[in-house]
Amino acid sequence: MKIKIALLGLLSALTLTAWSQSTVTTNATVGALIPDGNPSGLASSLTLSGSGGPISSVTVSLNISGGYNGDLYAYLAGPVGQFAVLLNRVGESSGNALGYANAGFNITLSDTGSDIHTSGSYLLGSGAVSGSYLADGRNINPLAAGSAFDPAGTAGLSSFIGTDANGIWSLFVADMSGGGQSTLVSWGLTVVTVPEPQSWAMLAGGFMSLFLLRRNKFGRK
Repeated sequence: MKIKIALLGLLSALTLTAWSQSTVTTNATVGALIPDGNPSGLASSLTLSGSGGPISSVTVSLNISGGYNGDLYAYLAGPVGQFAVLLNRVGESSGNALGYANAGFNITLSDTGSDIHTSGSYLLGSGAVSGSYLADGRNINPLAAGSAFDPAGTAGLSSFIGTDANGIWSLFVADMSGGGQSTLVSWGLTVVTVPEPQSWAMLAGGFMSLFLLRRNKFGRK
């Protein structure tokens, strides 16, 4: 009897683990020029569906070619009004009024890693930046003075945690200063959600009931 109880407990634990999260990934190929020196920018949208429960994490892939990285401002808006600043004149600071001069990004942004705005991996004037970074999060006017960019950002991708993933997600990218034009090649989302606790309990309860019914059917104790 003790062995059966232990097995039942293990089954419930495995059930909770297996169903504790789901991951949805979607991508968009855009291939459109970002208007140079024009705050009206460029928008692109993706639709997510079939995701259950609240968001536990969001990761954004961003592929932009050419231009001048220190000119770019980008944010992500979620289906129920969530908002995160992905890029905001990267490199601009009290000591660098123009930002980083790299041409393009092929990056992944999340809520961990080095800050994309201040990362020491940049080499002024080199090619596209690649790798994984912390989203910029600086929710300030992209035309603000350099000193306004010195503090770390607070409007990062954690803004989406606990909200609904299903619906339209929109990326906005703008080039805030003339000279050197960028192209939004593609972008994508990976959204991880966790089912509501009552869903876990119902699922585990169903497996437990099935186990007990089968035991009774065959006269096992």
